[in-house]
This record gives sequence, C-alpha cells and structure tokens, in this order.
Amino acid sequence: MFAYIGSRTTKARKALGEGITVYKVGDSWEKIQSLPCGENPSYLCLNKKQDRLYAIHGDGCTVTALKVAEDGTLTEMNTAPTYGTNPVHLVLSPDEKSLYIANLETGSIGQLAVNEDGSLGAVEGVYFVPGKDGHGYISHPHQLFLHPDGKWLLVPCQGRINGVGQVKVYAISPEDNTLTPAYTWTAKAGAEPRHMGFHPNGKWAYLVNEKDSTAIYFHFDEETGKLEPQQVMTTLPDDYFGAGWASGLVMGNGGKYVYVSNRTHDTLTVYAVDQATGRLTYLQNISAGGVQPRFIGLNPDGTKLLAACELTHVVNVFAIGTDGKLTREETQVKEGSPVCVEWKD
Repeated sequence: MFAYIGSRTTKARKALGEGITVYKVGDSWEKIQSLPCGENPSYLCLNKKQDRLYAIHGDGCTVTALKVAEDGTLTEMNTAPTYGTNPVHLVLSPDEKSLYIANLETGSIGQLAVNEDGSLGAVEGVYFVPGKDGHGYISHPHQLFLHPDGKWLLVPCQGRINGVGQVKVYAISPEDNTLTPAYTWTAKAGAEPRHMGFHPNGKWAYLVNEKDSTAIYFHFDEETGKLEPQQVMTTLPDDYFGAGWASGLVMGNGGKYVYVSNRTHDTLTVYAVDQATGRLTYLQNISAGGVQPRFIGLNPDGTKLLAACELTHVVNVFAIGTDGKLTREETQVKEGSPVCVEWKD
C-alpha cells in the first residue's frame, strides 16, 4: 500500500511540511518521495482507479492534479484556480467528471471539469453558500461529503462570528453534476459544524461541531435531503471543563463505530452506533499522542486509525479492536505539519 500525506508548508502557518510525501506501507513506513507541489498542499483525494490524486492549496486559491504511477510516486499534471479563497476540502463527483472544492473564506463551492486524462479543466460552476443577509457574512464551508447513493452533496459550514453555522444539502444533477440547493439545517449559535460521516445504510448521518465539541446524530431523508437531529453528545470527557476544538469525524467500517478528534484537548473519542436505532453510546477517550490532531482517517481495510498531529509533526497509528476501541501502536510517522492522509491500496 501507499500513503500520501498532505501538509502545511508556509511561514505564515509556522509550518515545517515538505509538500506531499509518499510512503510505501507494509510492516513499516518507507518514504519514497517528497514532492514540494506549491504551498500548503493540504487536503487530498484520489479517484476510484487510484491513478490520479488531487490536492488543494490551503490559504491560497488553487488545486493541483497529479498522476499516480504504479510504484506510488507522483507527477504533477496541472494546477487550476478554485474560484475562491482558502480551499479546505475537495471531492470528486460520483461520475468523476467534476471536482468540487470548498472555499472557506469566500463561502463558495467551485466545480471544475475533470478532463479524460484526469487533468483539471474549465470552471463549470461557482456556488455561494449564504451566511447571513448583509455585507461580510460568510458561511465558511469546511467539508464536502457525498451521500452513499451519490445523489446528494452535504456541506457543513462553520459560520463563525459573522455567519450562520449550517449543513447545506445539494442535489447533484446526474447529467452535468451541477448543484441545486435542497435543504438547510441550521446549527446552534456558536457550534460551528465542521465534518460529517454517513452510516452505510445512507439514512443515518453524523456531524461534529468544532467550537462546542459536540457530535450530532441525524435521520437523513434520502428522497428530500432533509436532516432531522435525533441526539447530541459531547466529544470531551464529562469531567473536563477546559476549551475544546473538535476537528475530524470518521465512520468505522461497517458503520459500527464513529471516531472524532479533539484539538486543544488532543484526544480521540470513540462512540458505538446502535445498529437498530443509529444512536451513539460513548466508549472511549484516548490521547492522540500529539498536539492538534486536525485529521483522522482509516487505513484501506479499516483496521487502523491514523491521527495527523499538526503541531508536533507526527502521524500516529492506532489499532482498532473488535470492540471498536483504539490502542496506540509504536508506529509514529515523523512528518512536518501533517494535515491529511490518503491511501492507494
């Protein structure tokens, strides 16, 4: 297997990243390439064939397409504008003919054409996600999440001080991948929705809120795109009274467990999912083994969870037990300012 680690690289971020680094992963992690690839090549996504990789440039306004060789190494293809500022997340359309990019600072989603060779083409659309009526109110979209059936794109938006925290649901046109607003769920003031995950059944959705450190379970109507909240849980221990700053959310394989990362507290929280009702039960809170676990993700077979600790420059590996709980392994990948890990199996 091969792992691709995106990073922060700029002085403004006080970053130590080298760009995109490539590892061959077996019993150990072997670095086989370090590709500068412009500033802050942070969040990454692969196509289904795993022969093309896309990287947004955080704090900037561009995205890069890269060719993936059979030996895992990368070659840059082309770079295109995202038609917004500070791209923070990206996802390919279900047919992989378009690439969607969330632009945090301009409150927009850019839609770019993907050419037959996987390179990036012309802009196909720019969608502004409303914050509030009036000047300066930005929605701050932070993730783009495809529903399992490929008909819906869900966009958690922080809102922050001058906006409205929300999850915007768009219907995806099967003809040209254009987006049509279908539903908006509005969060509690100050919660700041950040990342989502879906149960494999497509009917249960889970959201982590950054600032109030909560996880919310929703019923999702697959016909209308409506989200109906059912349960809210803290992501922090019940005897902790300090600041929280939740970040990532990952659904475990088979939909049995949900994993959340907490910055500031620098921990990972595990919930069990009731397979009859979808409700969450708290299982575990464990140290992330580093500072600011901005990103968490699973390896391809779902047996391990990785936590990218941005401020201590490590990616830590956790084994996932049969009960869903995490045990930290000795493996520690030392990498400057890591913020994303993507896999080629």
